[in-house]
This record gives sequence, C-alpha cells and structure tokens, in this order.
Amino acid sequence: MLRFLSNGSNLFQHFSFTQVIIKSLPIFTPATYSTKVPAENEVELQNVSDNWKDTTEVLSKWGCDDDDLVRIFTRCPSLRNADPSQVQSKLSLLSDLGLGSAELVKIINCRPRFFRTRMNVKFDKRLDSLMTLFESREMLHKAIARNPSLLCENSYNIESIVAQYEELGVTKKDLVQMLILRPTIMSRTSFDDEKTEYISRTGVSKDAKLYKYVVTLIGISRLETIREKVLNFTKFGFSEDEILRLFGKCPHILTLSTDKVQRNMTFVLGTMKLEAKIIFKCPYVLFANMETILKPRALIALKIQDMDSKLKTPSILTALRMSEERFLKLFVKCHDKEIADELMEFYKRTKESKRLAASSRKFTTRGFPF
Repeated sequence: MLRFLSNGSNLFQHFSFTQVIIKSLPIFTPATYSTKVPAENEVELQNVSDNWKDTTEVLSKWGCDDDDLVRIFTRCPSLRNADPSQVQSKLSLLSDLGLGSAELVKIINCRPRFFRTRMNVKFDKRLDSLMTLFESREMLHKAIARNPSLLCENSYNIESIVAQYEELGVTKKDLVQMLILRPTIMSRTSFDDEKTEYISRTGVSKDAKLYKYVVTLIGISRLETIREKVLNFTKFGFSEDEILRLFGKCPHILTLSTDKVQRNMTFVLGTMKLEAKIIFKCPYVLFANMETILKPRALIALKIQDMDSKLKTPSILTALRMSEERFLKLFVKCHDKEIADELMEFYKRTKESKRLAASSRKFTTRGFPF
C-alpha cells in the first residue's frame, strides 16, 4: 500500500518514492477487502498534482463536513500540506473497509500519524486475521476506530495471541469484547509460567464472568508491575494469597497506581478508622477520588457524628457510591437550615482544598500504565 507524502511539511520530507494511482479502486465506492496492486494495465503512473486542489477538498468530497475537518486538522495540522493523491489512496483503503468520516475522526484523534503509516505486503493476511477474529464488519470498525494500529503494526502475530488466550480459557467472543474495551491488548499481551500461576491463584473459575478480565489484565501487565503492586498491599498486612484473591474479586484493582492505593488505604485506616480488610467487602474505596469524593464525604459524615451521635445517617461506605445530588440530600439537606448551611460550607471548603505540594509534584512517565 502507498505511503503518505507531504509536499509542504518537514515531517514528511524524508520520504521519497513514485506516486501511484490505482484506478480500479474508486475512492468513494466500497470494494473488496483486497489491497493487492492490480495488473500493470490497471495501474497508471502519472502526475496527479492538478487533480485535487488540496487535502481539504479530498476529505470534503470523501464525506467529511466542516466540523470533521476542524477536528482532523487540529489533531494533525501537517495534513493540510500533504499530497492530496496520497491522502486519496489511504481514504480508498478506508472506503474498502466500510469506514466513513466519523470513524476517520476517531482514527486521527487516536493516531494522528495514520496517513504516514505504511501498509506493507502482509496487510492482506493481517486483514483476513482480523476479519476471522471479529467475524463482523461492525465489530471490526469499532476496534479499528479505537486502535488504528491493528491495521498497521506487524510486530505481533494475531493468530498466536488469540491461541494463547483460548488456551487459557478465554473464548474468541470474550476476547473480542475485551479488545473493544482495551484496544492495546494485542500489542501488549505476554504470558509465561509466573503469570499463569498468578491467574490460577486468583481463584476465579474459567466459566466466571470476571475470568476474561483477570486473564487480559494480567496478560497486558508487566511482571515487575504485578510484583510491585502485590508488595504494596502487603504493607497493609495482607498475605500474597489474599491479595491475589482480591484481584480475582475486583480485577481492575490491577489498573490502580501504587500511589493511589497507598493514599486511599492510609485515609481509610488513619482517618475513617476502618480495618484494612474492609476493601475485600467494599473494594470501591480504592477507586474513589481522594479530593472530590473520599475525603470530603467521609469528613462530613464524621462531622455529623461529632455534632450529634444520635443523628441517623447512612453508612460512610454507602455514601461513596452515591451521586452528588443524592449524597447532599441524605447527609446535608435533611437537617435544619442552620445545620445544613454549616455542613454545606464545610463540605465545599473540604472539597476545594488541594493536595499539599500538588503543584510541585514530579510526574514520571513509565510508558504503559500497568
């Protein structure tokens, strides 16, 4: 497949090759999935610089409206100076796949360099593998829109990865659902004996609904990251088996950073005076945002208890899962006006308080989050 050129941007100046226009695949007419170059009599080498005024015209005639163009050029400004004929060739590919302007906007937003990406000779085989996996165009469109790299990357073998998941008990249907949820599963997956042992120690059976989440999250996580997160929980008195069973009960805990777990657990133990094992019953306390939910709601519930121990209020843990409106109705507005005003002022002040030294905090980029 053709590579994408630009005549006006330095970003594309290091590419140089002949422009090829394939007449047999009209840009606006869906054809087949094949991207093989036709016979010589169907390919004409010519200078097409005069056929299109600019990329804006190409995209407009392809179906992009003004809003789509603004979003596309905002995400990829260099596309304005690109060679229209090369943009046309890539749009022809998208048309053949049944993708439209809505999907193109999502693709560019996710992968701004999509039009620079080269489709090599293995593209047909890769596309066949994707169609076999997703089984329908609709699901394939969703996956490509969320992760355009499925069309471009050749650093992994799709059949091999699918086989690994099926061997571990994740069906193809479940794997497709997880690919829509976490588009980078294909490029991030790796399994070994240690990861397989972690999966078995979570205690989740293969027919459980959570099993696919456990397997995929462990599959895309680095071993050192898993060890680090297990070690972080041991600081609060948990054994390794307890921690892995917690991962089995709530797999998405694996996506939380060690810093967030430490902050929430410290607040639960130190301020809320709850036992550490409360997370086995209510794991959502680990996911609650400290500044906007956990701290202000817990403090206002404790303040109500200090004001009058006879006042009946819902559980603090229950409050963490309420909407803002429901929380204020049950914890604040249910009291007399004077008390309600005092509680509301305290709640707003607590919610607006910022984390100490947050502005000077150093952020380190570690690549993929887990």
